[in-house]
Amino acid sequence: MTIPERRLWNLLRNRQLAELKFRRQVPVGPFVVDFYCEAAQLAVELDGLSHDNRGEYDKRRQKYLEEQGIRVLRMQNDELLENAEAVLLGIAKAAGVDLRTHYGNLFGAAQAANAAAGRPLTPDPSPEGEGGWIRRERKTSEPPTKREQRHRPPHAS
Repeated sequence: MTIPERRLWNLLRNRQLAELKFRRQVPVGPFVVDFYCEAAQLAVELDGLSHDNRGEYDKRRQKYLEEQGIRVLRMQNDELLENAEAVLLGIAKAAGVDLRTHYGNLFGAAQAANAAAGRPLTPDPSPEGEGGWIRRERKTSEPPTKREQRHRPPHAS
């Protein structure tokens, strides 16, 4: 497998994309497809430098696969390396899966949960110069614990 094929395989394997089961290097008749999802009847082919002079072969293979009821999605290696997310969206779309429906609007779900709990999605920034630390005074007459002694700010007495 080429580096782009390995990268795509790592993104597709174990049903990571919308629970679609993909297999790699699948024989279909006299041909082998890079990635195949049986449930969607979808073959995904990554084309790189080794595919430059294979136009006729690729046409015959695509025709054969389509005669078997298999849709073929061709992508260039560069597409995957430059924007893997767009490639995955394209594969999901070709498989007939709307990722927004499948996974839900994750941002919207987080926003709704935080609104229901009465807190903003992101907390307000700390006041300027305070660095986000909140110093609370101990409300006990007990001596500080060992942990408190270790984590005491250097300027605190």
